Amino acid sequence: MAISGYGVTAGDRELLDAAERARHAAFRKPEDRDRYAAAHVGLRRLLGAYLGQEPSSVVIGREPCPLCPVPDPDSGTGPGPEPHGRPSAPGSGLHFSLSHSGDLVLFAFGPTPVGIDVELLADVRQADEISAVLHPGERAELDALRTDDAARLAAFGRCWCRKEAYLKGTGTGLAVPLDGTYVGAGLQPGQVPGWQLTDLAVRPGYAAALAVADIPHGGCAGRR
Repeated sequence: MAISGYGVTAGDRELLDAAERARHAAFRKPEDRDRYAAAHVGLRRLLGAYLGQEPSSVVIGREPCPLCPVPDPDSGTGPGPEPHGRPSAPGSGLHFSLSHSGDLVLFAFGPTPVGIDVELLADVRQADEISAVLHPGERAELDALRTDDAARLAAFGRCWCRKEAYLKGTGTGLAVPLDGTYVGAGLQPGQVPGWQLTDLAVRPGYAAALAVADIPHGGCAGRR
């Protein structure tokens, strides 16, 4: 969905919860505030359609972070930090993910964990700096394109979006080392056990990818 020029109304902003309104207000530029509101209002409207609810009734929560220890109720240390893993629609069985960059926003919904990422491609020099934290195999693929800036930037965009989509899907986000899982920078995504990675066609100057967790053998796909 393109969000350039999206007219966000006061009624739209009323759909945001308190945390979203605080983040919305923190943007300094009006266009950034409008992009944020358009993306998150769009998410609530789509979730409402999937769940058969009014957008104003949709509750968005967070799953526990897979990196954080499970609090021990008998330890006397309290309940621990607020959940900050994957976003969730509590009790629905529906998984979803949101990403926005520049003037594009992408949504993903599914019966198993999903992650999606879209990026407005930056200057190739910035991509080269960030590439240092990637998997050695990915760095080698990018280094092989050292004499072709345009191809290297496109390859970096593919790699970064695949990686971030996968890490969003797992619920860890960028809190884990980025060299730990190979997703590839070539034209075909690398194979990640338990996940399917797919590059998405978007407008020129952007890259995007989707990660979908496999349905466990003998498991139930749940809501579609």
